[in-house]
Amino acid sequence: MLKPMFGFRAKPKKFELPLRYYDPEEDEKRRRRIRIKTNRHRNRHRSQNIRVMIYAIGLAIVIWVITLL
Repeated sequence: MLKPMFGFRAKPKKFELPLRYYDPEEDEKRRRRIRIKTNRHRNRHRSQNIRVMIYAIGLAIVIWVITLL
């Protein structure tokens, strides 16, 4: 708090970026993992839609039966 009054300024923090090299094998592994994850979500999404439709049809039938009585 007192340092800025006496002319001291905050210095930017030093940052060293680690060197990275392109590894084609690692890139291929990453692509395979991504493909597997996306396929799982697609299948789960489709089965969830079917389940919602079955519940909606069941609810419609129940409401229809109640209105007939």
